[in-house]
Amino acid sequence: MKWSWRIGRVARIDVYMHATFLVLLAYAAYSGYQHRHEWIDALGGVLFIVTFFCVVVMHELGHCLTARRFGIETHDITLLPIGGLARLSRLPEKPSQELLIALAGPAVNVVLGVLLYLVLRAPPQERLLAGVRLVGGDLLVNLFYANGLMAVFNLVPAFPMDGGRVLRALLAMKMDFAKATSVAATVGQALAWGFGAIGLYYNIWWLVIAIFVFLGAEAEADFVKTKSLLATVRVEDVMIKEFRALATQDLLTSAVQQVTAGFQEDFPVVENGRVVGVLTRSRLLAGLSKQDSTARVGDFMVSDFRTAFAWESTAEAFLRLQDCACHAMPVLRDGQLVGMLTTDNLGEYVLIQAALKGERLRKPLI
Repeated sequence: MKWSWRIGRVARIDVYMHATFLVLLAYAAYSGYQHRHEWIDALGGVLFIVTFFCVVVMHELGHCLTARRFGIETHDITLLPIGGLARLSRLPEKPSQELLIALAGPAVNVVLGVLLYLVLRAPPQERLLAGVRLVGGDLLVNLFYANGLMAVFNLVPAFPMDGGRVLRALLAMKMDFAKATSVAATVGQALAWGFGAIGLYYNIWWLVIAIFVFLGAEAEADFVKTKSLLATVRVEDVMIKEFRALATQDLLTSAVQQVTAGFQEDFPVVENGRVVGVLTRSRLLAGLSKQDSTARVGDFMVSDFRTAFAWESTAEAFLRLQDCACHAMPVLRDGQLVGMLTTDNLGEYVLIQAALKGERLRKPLI
């Protein structure tokens, strides 16, 4: 995710903090300071947010480690003002797996809640952090209630929260996965309107949550619908068959001529009949910015690239395109370059198929 910084690594999973998280810290400091105009209260507000988001990370780890049991790895965890976001490498194959993965996060909160309750029941002199006070109460008391609220709120049946995934898993046991996603997304968006109404009259944060839930539900539905439309077609049926290839010794000006002629923006680089790289639009511009007329393709091509196979399901290639955040992939058959698969031609195919089926698709998530 853009505008994020890596702040640590837990269980072989990188943890990132999004830039907007700093806004939440600033808000917590400001709110604490406003009560008595004491800087210690501002520091207490920041300490509570940091402590609470340690709980958020543990919640997300509950999802990630359960997913790992089913062979699903996690790319990373990103901390946002509204919570944590874990990026799994793929969706679970079975509804029962998604159900367990979705419930694992709230289960962590339940365990933490029990532990916090036992600590709070202990004598003050034996209680960890007993001397840490905040405006509005004890740090551990506030953390206990915030942890419980997090567990309950996450079980609301609305994407992208855990409750939305629980609802989809239960529905998918009785109906098609794409249909189950559509129903769960509709329920989530209906609840988002309710959150928005609460936000307009009571608290602006509810409005922020409403927008997050509404867009998250729509994105989840579009993603699953896109994957469903691509699942029944092979890569060779949608790939670009007419394309230009470059050699490592070609000048970048050769690529410029192809781009201005309107052929393509990303080029496979071939040497001795084998694909050795991809010259992307961004790398081409980077090379041109050096104002070196003798710059060659091999100096600026991407050597670490993904490929697709002509015979494979387009849905699988689509997932790899998303995973590598690249715009185009060379398509191979028996080791030979036979086409190019791009986000543009995949997107056009999905929109056309959705229109033919009479389905509403805001945009394909490609």
